Amino acid sequence: MSIKEKFKILIIDDEASIRDSCSQVLSKEGYVTDTAEDGSIGLKKVKETKPDLVMVDLKMPGISGMEVLESLREIDPDIVSIVITGYATIESAVEAMKLGAYDYVPKPFTPDELRLITRRGLEKRRLLLETATLRLEKKQMEENFISLVTHELRSPLIAVKQYFDVILDQEISGKLKNKQKEMLGRASERIDGLMKLVNDWLQMMGIKENEIDKRFQDFNLKPLLEEAVELLQPLADKSEVALQLKPMDGIPRVYGDKITLTHVFINIISNGIKYNRKGGKVTVSVREEGGFLAVDVADTGIGIPEESLPLIFDQFYRVRGKVTRKHIGTGLGLSIARRIVEAHKGQITVQSTLGKGSTFTVLLPRAPQHKKQKKSKKSP
Repeated sequence: MSIKEKFKILIIDDEASIRDSCSQVLSKEGYVTDTAEDGSIGLKKVKETKPDLVMVDLKMPGISGMEVLESLREIDPDIVSIVITGYATIESAVEAMKLGAYDYVPKPFTPDELRLITRRGLEKRRLLLETATLRLEKKQMEENFISLVTHELRSPLIAVKQYFDVILDQEISGKLKNKQKEMLGRASERIDGLMKLVNDWLQMMGIKENEIDKRFQDFNLKPLLEEAVELLQPLADKSEVALQLKPMDGIPRVYGDKITLTHVFINIISNGIKYNRKGGKVTVSVREEGGFLAVDVADTGIGIPEESLPLIFDQFYRVRGKVTRKHIGTGLGLSIARRIVEAHKGQITVQSTLGKGSTFTVLLPRAPQHKKQKKSKKSP
């Protein structure tokens, strides 16, 4: 079977001569053709036969060509539509193209003109179908990869980590020489690093905007930030870094997903602590900025080199330096944070001066304000 025979074409026109002539020309080219004398019948056939290309006359009784075009987009946005129009309605044809029509053919047209515009339209259809197939294959590959990582990498790593924990347990550590214990300890740290990489990558692959927004709700950001600060206070104390959440009473509510936003702020605040100096400070504050809430996480740490600022949110990117080498990292934390914030229709930015510190700002949309309807008082 040739490529042409796989394509189906529907001609919707109230003129029998146009329908018959188009059908004859295109059938001889090897295409499967069908016709409809008005928009209602045409749309019914579109749903039944699922054509690849539809030719639509703009001037028809009943449902207009414009209405047919709008309905086609709802049925299948990848159907290629070509408008058939008279010379007096070229402007209407241009308007039709704004509604999604691929091209138009003015009456009267020759068989060669019809063949040419049909080939172009079907080539467009072929590319759209290939793109859809590639998207589906990509999605399947991602799902298969996540499954592979989860079962073939994560599970064995957890098992190995458990063995190391048993060996290094205090009850039997006396049986190990200091050098052996040191080597096992380093190996255990490496496994921790691999586990973090696997978990971060799984989280990165699992962030999908159309799934996150299903969990959106309007909520008060204050308890979420208080929880993040409380969770990271022991790390701040150990690092001798002051951690402060500034008062935020009266701040409007935000609209988003609590779970993923908690991850964002824990990541940013913990970075501010880890890459700080003894006696340093991390300050979390919230302010209003237009229709958004801006959460600023400012630290007095090592700062970020100017040349690294454009790359800081890229996957697997880590700033090179003496301090950063001391901390196990995957280079995915900030990339994950950016994807989460962007899924909230927000923005994350950073300002930094090397040796003086950094300020990360997360912009989140405010919750829509619903006007409360006042109950009318009934007269006695």
